[in-house]
Amino acid sequence: MKTLMKIYLDDERQAPKGWVRTSDARSTINILKRGLVSHLSLDHDLGEETGIGYPIGCGYDVLLWIEEQVHTNPDFILPEIKIHTANPSARTKMELGLKSIKKHWKKNAST
Repeated sequence: MKTLMKIYLDDERQAPKGWVRTSDARSTINILKRGLVSHLSLDHDLGEETGIGYPIGCGYDVLLWIEEQVHTNPDFILPEIKIHTANPSARTKMELGLKSIKKHWKKNAST
C-alpha cells in the first residue's frame, strides 16, 4: 500500500507539520506522477526564473501539468489542492486554473 504525502511547494517558507516541502515545479510533478500525493499546497514564485523551461518553474506550471492529466489520464488521482502564494495576480490566475481543473474533474467523475 502506498503512503500518501502532503506536498508543500515553496522555495522560502517551511512546510507545516506533517507536510513535505518541495522547492521546484519539476520535483513536485515527479512526485505527482507516482500517485503519492493526497494534498498539495502551491506557491507561485519560486526563485527568480519562472517557466517550465527553467530548472525551477513555478506553481502555475504544476497546475498546468495537473490540468493536462485531468484531461488525458483517466487513472490520475486529483489531490486536494490549495494555493498559498502571496502574489495577488498569480493567485487569481492559479485560482481560475484550479476552478477549471475541478470542473473538468467533476464532469469526468460523473460519466
